[in-house]
Amino acid sequence: MTREDGEPCALVPLPTHASATPHTMLYGWPLRALLHQPWDLIHCWEEPYVAAAAQVAAWAPAKVPLVYATFQNIDKRYPPPFSWCERYVADRADGLVVFGQTMRAVARSHGFVPRRTRVIPIGVDTVRFAPNPAARARIRAALGWDDGTPVVGFVGRFVPEKGVELLTEILGARRQPWRAVFVGRGPLDRALRQWAAPYGDRVAIATTVGHDEVPDWLNAMDVLCAPSQSTRRWREQFGRMLIEAFAVGLPVLASDSGEIPYVVGDAGLVLPERDAAAWATTLDALLRDVPRRTALGHDARARAVSTFDWRVVARHHTHFFEQVIDGSINLAASATVQGAVA
Repeated sequence: MTREDGEPCALVPLPTHASATPHTMLYGWPLRALLHQPWDLIHCWEEPYVAAAAQVAAWAPAKVPLVYATFQNIDKRYPPPFSWCERYVADRADGLVVFGQTMRAVARSHGFVPRRTRVIPIGVDTVRFAPNPAARARIRAALGWDDGTPVVGFVGRFVPEKGVELLTEILGARRQPWRAVFVGRGPLDRALRQWAAPYGDRVAIATTVGHDEVPDWLNAMDVLCAPSQSTRRWREQFGRMLIEAFAVGLPVLASDSGEIPYVVGDAGLVLPERDAAAWATTLDALLRDVPRRTALGHDARARAVSTFDWRVVARHHTHFFEQVIDGSINLAASATVQGAVA
C-alpha cells in the first residue's frame, strides 16, 4: 500500500508475528500505542474470527468506538481459539461493515447486532476505469485484432472456482464468430494455453497485466464473462472485476454464485452458474446483438457511477461512522446502502 500525494492519511508500518498464517498473525507492541492515540473511531479490517481482530479488540480503549469489516459469506463454524476470537470481537464491536447481502446474513448468525451492521459495497475509481476508445484501439492493434469480431473477456485468477473451464467449454462450442482474451494468472495457466493453441491468434492470454493496465484491457473487450463456480467452502464474495467492467461501460455476463446477483443487479445478465446451455445461448445472442450490448454498457456505467464510485462508498462509510460515534446507531434499524442490492 502506498500513500498518494495530497491524501489526508498516514501509513504506519507495524511489526507482526506469525504472519505466514493470516489466521494466527499478531501485531507487535507498537500497535497498542497507536490504538491509544486520541481517535474518534477505530476501523479494523481484520476478519472477526482471526487472532489479530481479537488483539485489536483487547487493545483498543473501551471508550473508543470500534468497527470491523468482513467478507465472510459462508456460515462457517470455527474451532477454538478462532470461535473465541469471533465471540469476543462480536461482543466488543460497536459496528460492522459487511460488503454484501450474503455477508449480512452470516454476520447476524455469528452474533453481530443487526442494527449496528451496514451493507456497504467496495468501490471503483470511475475516473481511471472509464470508457476509453483510444485504449481499446491500442490493445486491439497490439493483438492484431482489427476485423470487428466481438471479443469475449475474462479477468481474474485462473482457477476452477472462477469458471475458466466452463468458459473455455462454451467458447469451444460456439459457431458465432468470437475472439477471447484472458487477463490474469493461476494454476490453470498451462491448461488454458493448451486449450487456446488450436485457435491461434483468436485467443490472447495476458498474465503480466498490472492493475493500472486493467482499464485498457477491459476497454478492448465487448463482453466480460464472470462464470464463478461455488464450492463447499467458497462462493463469490463480491467480484471486483464486475464493477471495474461496469465502470468502463462493458456488458457483463455473470453467474449467480454468492454475492454476484446483488452486485450486478439489473445492469448485467446473471445466469445459473452450472447451466452451460444457458450460458452458451445467452452468450451467442449477446455477441450477435450490438444494440443490446450498447444498452447494457450504458446501464453498467450508470450503476458504477451511482453505486460503486469510491466517493459514493466513502460517503456511506462516513455516515455510518458518524452514527456509531454519536450513538444514534443504537436507535436505527438495520440498514442497507440504497442501490447496493438493486
